[in-house]
Amino acid sequence: MYADKGQQPLTQSLLFIFSFMSKSISQSHLYTIASGITGGILLVLFSQSVTLSQPVENIPNNSVSSMNVFQAFILGMVQGLTEFIPISSTAHLKAIPVALGWGDPGVTFTAIIQLGSIVAVLWYFWQDLMDLGVGITKAIRNQNYQTQEFKIGVGIVIGTIPIVIFGLMLKLFVKDLDNSAFRSMTTIAIASIVMAILLALSEKFSQHQRDFEHLSTKDGILMGFAQSLALIPGVSRSGSTITAGLFMNLQRATAARFSFLLGIPAITLAGLVEFKDVFSAGYNSTSIVSLIVALISSGIFSYLAIAWLIRYLQRQDTWVFVWYRLAFGVVILVAIFSKKMV
Repeated sequence: MYADKGQQPLTQSLLFIFSFMSKSISQSHLYTIASGITGGILLVLFSQSVTLSQPVENIPNNSVSSMNVFQAFILGMVQGLTEFIPISSTAHLKAIPVALGWGDPGVTFTAIIQLGSIVAVLWYFWQDLMDLGVGITKAIRNQNYQTQEFKIGVGIVIGTIPIVIFGLMLKLFVKDLDNSAFRSMTTIAIASIVMAILLALSEKFSQHQRDFEHLSTKDGILMGFAQSLALIPGVSRSGSTITAGLFMNLQRATAARFSFLLGIPAITLAGLVEFKDVFSAGYNSTSIVSLIVALISSGIFSYLAIAWLIRYLQRQDTWVFVWYRLAFGVVILVAIFSKKMV
């Protein structure tokens, strides 16, 4: 099983690590880890290369400084309805305003109005968060680190690290993310289709056995790696994490519930990092009002989407989202191809 004596020490070490992981982690877990790491590395390398060329599609930007209140309300609604449903809020916040002729609202606007979605998560899961906090505090005070609350809390914290690291790398290497091909409609369409296929596979092969009471630190870490894929526009943070949860044989509603809790630190950090641009960009009072309207709209519709999805997944499967994502991606590709053929 192990390397022979003639092999280099590094090779022996790598073989030992791989052998150990193969014994202790199932194939679906290895897939989740590998996809998260690979996706994160590829997205940084890809985005670094594509910024050297022009975007695939010429799409004007529509920053919050030129956005009216009606547009802000609609985009807040789009954000709220699509943030927690596994169909990608980023994709819809790019595709819908472009289709309406409003232009791309940009990364900063998208990240900031996600804070409205965070308020909705905190509101909906407030009792869960309080129970989790009390359980973690008791575990630390009693030095009992085997409680479920402590394990879940540690899993959420560690599971946030991959997306933070890859997100910082993305900001470091990509100076003009808004205008890069990384945020092109082609990228969004392909990502939507690929994730539809992965969600379909997870739905088909998952045993749907494990509930919230059986979550562990490992679940948070594994789902955290999958969450890093959400940095690719069109993937969907909830889509990648729910897919990972299904691959780990979680019940559908449990996968969604844990996905939402795991997203709190990541979405909050992303919004706060971009929030500084509101003050540095010199927005006027009208644009600030538009941003506030978008935040409120996002919060209200996010709450409605969370409540609906949890109830839906308690009774139904995820195939409706698979077919929607496939159709969404195909329609975008057809539109792009048709435009190029004109």
